[in-house]
Amino acid sequence: MNKQKKLVVFTGAGMSADSGLSTFRDSDGLWDKYRIEDVCTPEALIRNRETVIRFYNIRRKELLTVEPNAGHRALARLEQYFDTEIITQNIDDLHERAGSHHVTHLHGELRKLRSSKNESLIVPIDGWEQKLDDRAPDGSLLRPFVVFFGEGVPMFDQATKIAATADLFVVIGTSLAVYPAAALVRYIRPDIPVFLVDPNRPDLFGIRNPLEYIPMRASEGVPELVDRLIEEYGVSSSN
Repeated sequence: MNKQKKLVVFTGAGMSADSGLSTFRDSDGLWDKYRIEDVCTPEALIRNRETVIRFYNIRRKELLTVEPNAGHRALARLEQYFDTEIITQNIDDLHERAGSHHVTHLHGELRKLRSSKNESLIVPIDGWEQKLDDRAPDGSLLRPFVVFFGEGVPMFDQATKIAATADLFVVIGTSLAVYPAAALVRYIRPDIPVFLVDPNRPDLFGIRNPLEYIPMRASEGVPELVDRLIEEYGVSSSN
């Protein structure tokens, strides 16, 4: 009996852009209306908590109006044929809503909040609105469960261990310019093939593996790639 290959997928903002979510680099997107230092740093949270909380409320409200796209749904199909894990830079829950079960969020999760004192004390949020005075079970003010600029990335070590186990590695919708996340490609074994789906050619400097670049948007390129991977490498879980 053939064994399923380990397939690791690394996704960035381009994965969710096709669902209608604003990305960091959109010239007309939500981020263009705010400065990073005003809404996405620990200092901003201390200096102007109301602005930060309002910003993430807007993002959360936007998230609740969109659905997973064809790319998200295609990735969920992979679990029938591969030992699949997704590592994402995105803080939305579209992978999970599409049906993927093994998702590691490097930069946090928008639909959760955390204690201001204890980064491991995490609670879900119902709906989209966090109130300014909402408190964690430890009594501290709740904050978005988001890794702000200047903060460490707690899940990065786990992500590197996952990447190191890959038999196939897929990169979707990321510029490969945001570190440490972009360094994940350096933890793959050197003989492992990499498939990269993005309409804008990312920074490929860190990829030393056999590489196939697919210059397409996620909602178009990912379903096509998934069909190919299943045909060429997949082993059905029902076998």
